[in-house]
Amino acid sequence: MWDYLEPVAKMLEPLTLVHRFDQRGCGGSDPSRQHTVARYVADIEALRQHWRHETWIVLGHSFGATLAFAYAAAHPDRSTAMCYLSGVGVGDWHSLYRAERERRMTRDQRRRMVDLKAKAARSDFEEREFRALSWFTDYADPAHAWDLALANVDLDREINVEANSLLNAEITWSTTKVLEQARKLTMPCWFIHGVGDPRPSSTVADLVAAIPGAKLHLIEGAGHDPWRERPDALRELLAELVSIGG
Repeated sequence: MWDYLEPVAKMLEPLTLVHRFDQRGCGGSDPSRQHTVARYVADIEALRQHWRHETWIVLGHSFGATLAFAYAAAHPDRSTAMCYLSGVGVGDWHSLYRAERERRMTRDQRRRMVDLKAKAARSDFEEREFRALSWFTDYADPAHAWDLALANVDLDREINVEANSLLNAEITWSTTKVLEQARKLTMPCWFIHGVGDPRPSSTVADLVAAIPGAKLHLIEGAGHDPWRERPDALRELLAELVSIGG
């Protein structure tokens, strides 16, 4: 997708300098066929050098959490702290996620989702509906979930389906490999996860357990985007991490 983390950056801007970027081939970045985690990690390191930071804190959300973890593992001397926001952890998170997502949808919504996904081309109205159906289950509060999802819809931005497919195929890494990387991390590593996120916190906890001194912070009443449902709780955690990470 595109950079959507401005609300999170604004929480941090009173405390430190914040950089955001669009991943290659997404948002305002140039088109690219190179969609691998290694290429993305190299891009982040190139940005660090461009901005002339000796070290920095890396924070990523959702897939970006996986990317922040990969960067910290590849460049531990450059990462003073790592924040893993609403990631998926290790092991079979996908089955649990799918089951919870299905539970949060009505039968009609599930059918409509299948129909819209199968269309070769969608109208603007259909695309708006498809994105809302894809995202409303991410929120903890069912009474406001649909409105929150609609507020996140941006029809002017394309979703890079090719990048999504290639990266999903790559990051089905073995648990053993990921945990080996995790055990080598020595910087402060904070894992922040909404209790109402359909992605399970249990698989995140398994990753946390492998990292010496890592902390898992669960936010009650928050889903996949905690800055939308529990901004104050997220702000407090980020401020503490910045104070620790320097």
